[in-house]
Amino acid sequence: MQASRFVLSSLVGAVALAAAGSALAEPSTYAVEPNHTFVYFEAKHFGTSTVRGRFDKKDGSITIDPAAKTGKAEITVETGSINSGVEKFNGHLSSADFFDVAKFPTAKFVADKFVFDGSKVASVEGKLTLHGETQPVTLTATNYNCYQSPMFKKEVCGGDFETSFKRSAFGIKYGLPFIPDDVRLLIQIEAVKQ
Repeated sequence: MQASRFVLSSLVGAVALAAAGSALAEPSTYAVEPNHTFVYFEAKHFGTSTVRGRFDKKDGSITIDPAAKTGKAEITVETGSINSGVEKFNGHLSSADFFDVAKFPTAKFVADKFVFDGSKVASVEGKLTLHGETQPVTLTATNYNCYQSPMFKKEVCGGDFETSFKRSAFGIKYGLPFIPDDVRLLIQIEAVKQ
């Protein structure tokens, strides 16, 4: 009887540990925190100085499973929220010459592959839809961290990511070749665990 109780309690303990382990391995979903998330771009102005701007309105969610080394993300940016710091230039960037925000009010990044370095996200692979065109892009992490937020009382994860692409691949060809084709995209993102 004593032996069967020991076996039963051991079995219950093993099941509890297995359940706890599977709970730890479950993916977690994070909502983009808009006050600490910005999408910046850089491009050369006639091959001379670097023009910079950002999009101020964005939304999205990220699902990460560090144990399984998987993740998904979907981030939407309102192209009309472009902010170069110069109102007249914002108007030109919003026009049909560049982002054509009346026709294409949003840009979207959908990722289905996360690459990890240990427990940290090293890169995110997916597709960027911009100006009505969809192309594959890889965002490389230059920094990644998670912390317990004293403000949200929840875990927050995020970092700095970047990629480069040819704007002509998205049908934005104004000023080529005098205005260079290369665009650098920098993303500062933090997301709150749900």
